[in-house]
Amino acid sequence: MIFVTVGTHEQPFDRLVKCVDDLVKEGTIKEEVIVQTGYCTYEPVHCTHEKLLPHDKMAEYVHGARIVITHGGPASFIMPLQEGKIPIVVPRRKEFGEHVNDHQAEFAAQVAERNRNIIVVNDIAELGGIITRYDEICAGLCGGETSHTAEFLKRFTEEVTALMEK
Repeated sequence: MIFVTVGTHEQPFDRLVKCVDDLVKEGTIKEEVIVQTGYCTYEPVHCTHEKLLPHDKMAEYVHGARIVITHGGPASFIMPLQEGKIPIVVPRRKEFGEHVNDHQAEFAAQVAERNRNIIVVNDIAELGGIITRYDEICAGLCGGETSHTAEFLKRFTEEVTALMEK
């Protein structure tokens, strides 16, 4: 199962939801897909979807998913990291009216570069290929080494705490 979450930001993220729905329609994605659509105006036709989910339901979907695809909000991609999964992160972009600026893209790029534990998709046209090659890409990131998720979460928590104190 693939679980997709766009978070709860009030601007729609139709670009991601429609892309995933199209990938199911064309057969690139052959497994079940569950999408948390938030404030999207596009309603998936080929995926199971719910607008908003309680935390325990999100955790259940993340736990059961083979692949988790998220927007670039840290809270959304930390949950799969806590499950030992490498999320596919598609940042919301200002140019498409999905957020007020491009902080998600900037933050996701930094996390990917420093920790090599997320897959960032900046060009939505590449999403199908990344899903198809997901296991291969993850093996290249992990390289059979021990996961650095615990250390990442510790450092991330420290950085967020420090920011909140300012």
